[in-house]
Amino acid sequence: MAIKKSTSDRRKARVRMALKKVAGERPRLSIHRSSKQIYAQVIDDVRGHTIASASTLEKDLREKLSTGANLEAATEVGRLVAERAKAAGIEKVVFDRGRFIYHGRVKALAEAAREGGLEF
Repeated sequence: MAIKKSTSDRRKARVRMALKKVAGERPRLSIHRSSKQIYAQVIDDVRGHTIASASTLEKDLREKLSTGANLEAATEVGRLVAERAKAAGIEKVVFDRGRFIYHGRVKALAEAAREGGLEF
C-alpha cells in the first residue's frame, strides 16, 4: 500500500521541482521556519554541499535577539546568510521557500538577503 504524502510535503516537492527547472547552475537559498527558530542555508545542488548557513541558534544571534521567532530575527538571519554567501563568492541564488508561504518571517528573511547583496 502506498504511503500518502501530507499536503505540506506535496507543496514542498512542487516548489522544489519548479526551482530545479529554472535554477540552472545557481545555488539555492533554502529556508526552514519553526515556531521558535528560523534557519537559512545556501546549497549547491550540483555538488551537494552547503556553501553558507545561518540560524537563530547561533550564539551571537541568541545573545542579540530576544526570541528567534519574530521579524527582527528573520531579518538578522537574512543579512547574515547574505554576508556569508558573498564572502564565499555567491551573488545569484534561487529562493527556495519550501512549504512555507512567502509572508511574514519568510518574506523578511528574503528581503534582508536581497538588501545584503544576494540576487534572486
